Amino acid sequence: MDIQVERTREPIFNIPAVVVWLVAALCLIHVMVAFVLPVDMSEAVLEWSAFDPLRYHATIPELDGPLPGGIPAAIWTFVTYAFLHGSLTHLGFNLIWLVAFGTPVARRFGTWRFLAFFAFTAATGALAHLISYFGEEVPTIGASAAVLGMMAAAMRFVFQPGGPLGFLRLSEAETYRVPAKPLGAMLRDRRMILFTLGWFGLNALMAMPMFSLPGVQESVAWQAHIGGFIGGLLAFAVFDPVKATAMPEDGPGPAEPTDDAAANH
Repeated sequence: MDIQVERTREPIFNIPAVVVWLVAALCLIHVMVAFVLPVDMSEAVLEWSAFDPLRYHATIPELDGPLPGGIPAAIWTFVTYAFLHGSLTHLGFNLIWLVAFGTPVARRFGTWRFLAFFAFTAATGALAHLISYFGEEVPTIGASAAVLGMMAAAMRFVFQPGGPLGFLRLSEAETYRVPAKPLGAMLRDRRMILFTLGWFGLNALMAMPMFSLPGVQESVAWQAHIGGFIGGLLAFAVFDPVKATAMPEDGPGPAEPTDDAAANH
């Protein structure tokens, strides 16, 4: 007797659609600004979209002219700067980490929460940059702050028992629905402390010219990185659609997601 076996095809790259589209948008914008648009138009895009602390100073020193965009630009540049990059190397590093950490966060948050979280952590990175350089002409671009916000968010659940990187693995969908580690408990976790200290140490080194990334001549906006990381760490619970539940130390079962916790696969 012949038995027909139905084969299922697994995708080679199991990345949520929202992450794929965000990566595509970042690539397209960089190609347009760096290689397609005339130089004067590229410079105009940077002036309108980069985050510059000088916008928020009461008196602006003599420049070639006032910064374009006025009050609206003072609002939208808190996010738009994250879609611009200084070089292919700068873009490439951010895309690698965006795929690595954005994928679990997108599967947990769903499309719209993920995009809102990306914008929020970009804004907290810009705020940290503004506080550090208030009144100075130190524009910054790049998605690093938002990417590091994703890293901080992923740390809240990926190492949990039953989570994507936990020792106890549940089904594929359930791994992204485990209750997040409470912030207080996370700050007492030795693995998290070592990871965070290592990350802050790496950022301190990257701020030194001798340790800058190859192909990136711009200085590293490490204050924005820290702002994005802290923003993601603290705001995770606000965006998280999975119900927080009390759980024993030796591992929980999966938490029930709320109605709007649709994940991308």
